[in-house]
Amino acid sequence: PSPPRYGSLERPLPDPLARALERFGIEGLYSHQVQAINLARRDRHVVVATGTASGKTLCYVLPTLQALLADPSARALYLFPTKALAQDQVVELGRWQDTLGAPIGAATYDGDTPPSARSRTRKTARVIVSNPDMLHTGILPHHTNWAAFFEGLRLVVLDEMHTYRGVF
Repeated sequence: PSPPRYGSLERPLPDPLARALERFGIEGLYSHQVQAINLARRDRHVVVATGTASGKTLCYVLPTLQALLADPSARALYLFPTKALAQDQVVELGRWQDTLGAPIGAATYDGDTPPSARSRTRKTARVIVSNPDMLHTGILPHHTNWAAFFEGLRLVVLDEMHTYRGVF
């Protein structure tokens, strides 16, 4: 173990996000989180490789939430290798939505999403949480149905990148 190293963002977080962090008991951001957030805010591609439970999620959640709060048309696509990880992320985004009191609109779009809910999810969700299989079989082949979502797409998150092989 080593002592934590904290950092400061180039620009402060918007007040609602800063207050939400306080409500979650997060008093500061680690240096790797600061670096990742600063790069994401500059529209740079970012890869974060740190140990388990090191706060990687905040590296992409905070830029996502900032984009969603600033622009009602903003969208994000989160890809996870397993349905369990995807479900966990939707629950986590729901916590942020409740804390912020702002419509985040996160939803899963995978093989378990009922056909009756897919159209509604595609049209109303601001954060789609899915997996590479569904991206290749259920989203990209039907890209014309996803035009509005893709027009607002600001962030793509590929979680657990080391697990993907081949065409992924």
